[in-house]
Order: sequence, then C-alpha cells, then structure tokens
Amino acid sequence: MHIRWKKIIITALDIVLAIYLIMAITAWNKPDESKMLCSKVNINISDSNNAGFLTAGEIKHILEKAHLYPLKKNMSDINPRDIEEALKIGPFVKTAECYKTKDGHINISITQRMPIIRIKSKHGADFYLDDNGGILPNSNYTSDLIIATGNIDNNFARLYVAPLAKAISASPLWLNQIEQINVLPDRGIELVPRVGDHIIFMGYLPQNKGPWTRKHEINLFVMKKLSRLEKFYRYGLSQAGWNKYSYIDIEFDNQIICKRRDEKAEKAEQEELTKEAKAEQAENNQRTEEEEREKARKEVERQEHATDGPTE
Repeated sequence: MHIRWKKIIITALDIVLAIYLIMAITAWNKPDESKMLCSKVNINISDSNNAGFLTAGEIKHILEKAHLYPLKKNMSDINPRDIEEALKIGPFVKTAECYKTKDGHINISITQRMPIIRIKSKHGADFYLDDNGGILPNSNYTSDLIIATGNIDNNFARLYVAPLAKAISASPLWLNQIEQINVLPDRGIELVPRVGDHIIFMGYLPQNKGPWTRKHEINLFVMKKLSRLEKFYRYGLSQAGWNKYSYIDIEFDNQIICKRRDEKAEKAEQEELTKEAKAEQAENNQRTEEEEREKARKEVERQEHATDGPTE
C-alpha cells in the first residue's frame, strides 16, 4: 500500500497554521486587562418588579463589605467567580452569575428566592418561606404577604404550610382574598379572609412522606376546597350577606356547615352601620347647604359689583 506522505504533511501543516491563526487572532482581540479599569457595573435582579428582598443597592453593599465591588478596579484583578461565591452566601440569593465585557463592564445577574408567606407562630418564631419551602430570615420586608399563625414548627411550616400557601397564591382571587392562615393545636387549618367577617375551616392537610406526592395532594386538596368555597361565596353569601355567618366549615365534601353570628352582636353592628350612614348623610347635607349659601353669597357680591360699576 502506497502512503502519500506529501499529502499528509501538507494537511498537517494546514492544521497547524489554522490553529496558529486562531490563537493569534484571539490574542490580538483580547484587551490588555492590566491597563483597563472597570468603568461600569450592571446589576440585573430577576423579579425585581415583584415581591422580593433584593435591590441593586443591597447587592452593591454585599460586595463592598467583602471588598469585591469591581468599579474602578483593574479588570485583571477582578475574578467573576469570587463575586458569584460571595453573593451566593446571602440567604436571599438563589443564583448568581458574573462576567466581564471587552469595554470594561462587569455584568452581574441575580435570581432571588421569592417569599410567599410569613410565619408568626405562637412560639415566637418569625420568618419567611420561599416558594420551595426554604426558610428566609426576618427582615424589613413589608410586602403584603399571607401570614401564617398558630401551632407551627419549622418542619410543619416547610413541609405543609409552604405548599398550602403556594396553592392559594396560584389563584389571584384567593391570593387577594385570604390574608391569614391559622394552624390549630390539632393541625386543623383555618383561613381568615379580607372580605367578610367570618373564619373558614378547611379541615386537615393530606399527610404524606413523599415530597412530590405531598405537594401534589395538598395542591389538589386546596383546589377542591376553594372551588367549593367560591361557589358558596357566589351563590350563598352574595344572597345572605357577607357578615351573616361567623364560621364556615368546608371540611366535608358533601356539606358546608355555617355558624350564624350572635344575633345581638349582629343587631348592634347593623345599628352602628345605620348610625354611621345617617351621620354621613347629615354631614353631606350640611356640606351641601354650606356650598349653596356660599354660592348665593358670591352671586350677591357679583351683582353688587355690577351695580357699582363705572358710569358716564
């Protein structure tokens, strides 16, 4: 078999030359970082327009505290991996990515852990849970989240309250309507609505050791209960009145048990509402009379000025 050595040598030289050219072009295009300063730091935080803990100012503070804020530093001295690791230590950071650009910029992209509920247990614990059940420490966060109170320990909060809150938050209707979850000593679940002077008893959350199955069953449980509650709101309370009942029990599938409010308290509240309505009407009437008098006074003044006008 005849080997064409000349062709092999030419091919090998072509490959070496191509590699050399690629490396040369790369080296020529690569800026000299030792002579370039970082001129700008771009910080992008996902979900910054929604409820979240982090701001660009807080990211800057974290890096300054770790002496890693890159602005006006030599690009050669900036290590993107160090910046990422420093940010990932923060309890509210989910992921962090950092890279350099040829024009001397440092780009930092952050995804944050999103709080979905605040836990304030009867034992004094006060913290947040993210959408994966992770515990976030208390902070000056002031967003209007659902609050969970009562007999809650950390495990029950992570394994049961978090998927319960996530299932409620999936519906804009119930996210806006439910303001509090209360866990009873026997782990029964009560809901406190924003509209209506009543408490809703859901029953008991499904118990399951498997994390995926547990979340799935709790989600189905919540959807089923709240679907029935929505129908009762639409066709029951809308007719009977939002303040007619003090306690609404939706634990059982085939019935809804309602406890009427104390008749004396209901009558007293109605009288108070009537009194307030009358007072408001009297105030409106008085305001209208004063406005009419003021209008008449201005009309008289206008006519007097017209009478006292210049004459020939």
